[in-house]
Amino acid sequence: MIEVVAAIIKMKDKYLCCQRKKNKLSYLSEKYEFPGGKIEKNETKEEALKREIKEELGLKINIEKFFQTIMHSYPDFDLTMHCYLCTLDEFNIKLNEHISYKLLKPEKLHTIDWVLADIEIVNLLKEQNGI
Repeated sequence: MIEVVAAIIKMKDKYLCCQRKKNKLSYLSEKYEFPGGKIEKNETKEEALKREIKEELGLKINIEKFFQTIMHSYPDFDLTMHCYLCTLDEFNIKLNEHISYKLLKPEKLHTIDWVLADIEIVNLLKEQNGI
């Protein structure tokens, strides 16, 4: 079981979607995700999320509120992902762990290839936006 946090970063009317690097696990390789990562020992979920986004994207996020916890079983591991709605004061992204990113409106979220665990979040965001 791997426990992670993820940031659903909204900028105006678009969401930040980050494309993972090539990976030996085909079900993760070059797919899009809401960015985040593992919670380290003695770290709160919020501290972990701020640290991970700073490390991965060079961004300072504002955590607005908890959104949803997703549990997903991949072929090689089980994932528990705690997702938070976040905003930014400024967008000066630096891709340290990803190969690209897209800013998409809710109605366009389904047009890219997501990691499976994030599809439930995509569907919830579309639902919340009346799509």
